[in-house]
Amino acid sequence: MHLINRRSGMVSVALAAFACTLPAQAAPDEQLSSIQKKWAECQYQSKDEDNQIYCMENLVKMSEKALKQQPERPDLKVWLAISQSSLAGADGGMGALSLVKSAKVLLEEVIEQAPDTLAGSAYTSLGSLYYKVPGWPIGFGSDKKAEKMLKKALTINPDGIDPNYFYGDFLAEDGRKKQAIEYLQRAAKAPPRPGRELADKGRQADIAKRLKDLGV
Repeated sequence: MHLINRRSGMVSVALAAFACTLPAQAAPDEQLSSIQKKWAECQYQSKDEDNQIYCMENLVKMSEKALKQQPERPDLKVWLAISQSSLAGADGGMGALSLVKSAKVLLEEVIEQAPDTLAGSAYTSLGSLYYKVPGWPIGFGSDKKAEKMLKKALTINPDGIDPNYFYGDFLAEDGRKKQAIEYLQRAAKAPPRPGRELADKGRQADIAKRLKDLGV
């Protein structure tokens, strides 16, 4: 996921899904997979900015509904946080920081209550927020906290595509080119995730672009 780029001072997040309604009778795994699938469609298949914003707005609603139905599920809480962060980056504007602050609270709750949820995804997502969101006095961004969160994500899921990609991206932004390449190449070799083929394909494209930017 891309989030708010505090180094450029611009909101540039991209995550969410096409408009749809989550069936009330959907089983728990169907709820989660529906949200993940719609996120990947919007992230990697949206035709333009307006379409992507519309998708993300609906993904937030979809995620909110799922969590309201089953508030005890930390995995749905993680995905609501991702949805909110996605909308913040796509739409920008004055409401972006309130969205990412809400996402931060959700992710902190998951880390406190069920840190291993989705192979430590809360750490990955919160770490990404910390290095993309502006720092004080505008936001809560912190490179120190970002690195701590991303390293923790890697201890839980060392071979995962997302923790390796985001740590590599963080290192690249921090000017640590050699280390960045190492983690990005690890991300490129990550095992495929069943049922998340579109997300994996899109993320591999992100990895290839980042490596190209680094001269690889």
